[in-house]
Amino acid sequence: MTRLLLATNNPGKVREMRRLLTDEPFEVVTPADLGITLDVVEDGDGYAENATLKARAFAETGQCLALADDSGIEVDALGGAPGPLSARYGGPGLDDAGRTDLMLRELRDVPDGDRGARYRAVVAVAWPDGRIERFEGTWEGSIGREPRGENGFGYDPIFRTPEGRSAADLSAEEKDAVSHRGQAVRAAARWLRGKSS
Repeated sequence: MTRLLLATNNPGKVREMRRLLTDEPFEVVTPADLGITLDVVEDGDGYAENATLKARAFAETGQCLALADDSGIEVDALGGAPGPLSARYGGPGLDDAGRTDLMLRELRDVPDGDRGARYRAVVAVAWPDGRIERFEGTWEGSIGREPRGENGFGYDPIFRTPEGRSAADLSAEEKDAVSHRGQAVRAAARWLRGKSS
């Protein structure tokens, strides 16, 4: 069975990726499983570059296939920001709740019809020899006016689906079926299955 290393130290992403890959024919492992401590500087120009940096670094260190994603939220009223800088929005020292509070404050005067947003993810799959394949997913929605829901992580409590629910209101299965990361990870898994068949 092909070993697939999840190239992330983010526990929320690990949970989602493990769920998405449950039925796939891979031995899914985390950096902790392999005793890998790696903190990749994400200084690329966008999602694809950052995902590639992480996937290649973990594939080389683990000497196995590695899957990384870079993702973010793009808010129309903020000119598409924070985008690839979503995890660092507002500067160091802010946690998920602090970043969502900051975004709500910045959008306080923006009318409901102008609060469009999307989550975007790029998944990169890397081999130890440096080969790379990339897959993308997007999830359209809007930014609500207050946090709602207990599930998910990041901006999920303020991201509203087209049906008006917050991403944090969705069950794990509901979110995986429609999310940006779900789309991109499933596309990567389909491609890998095709290569190994």
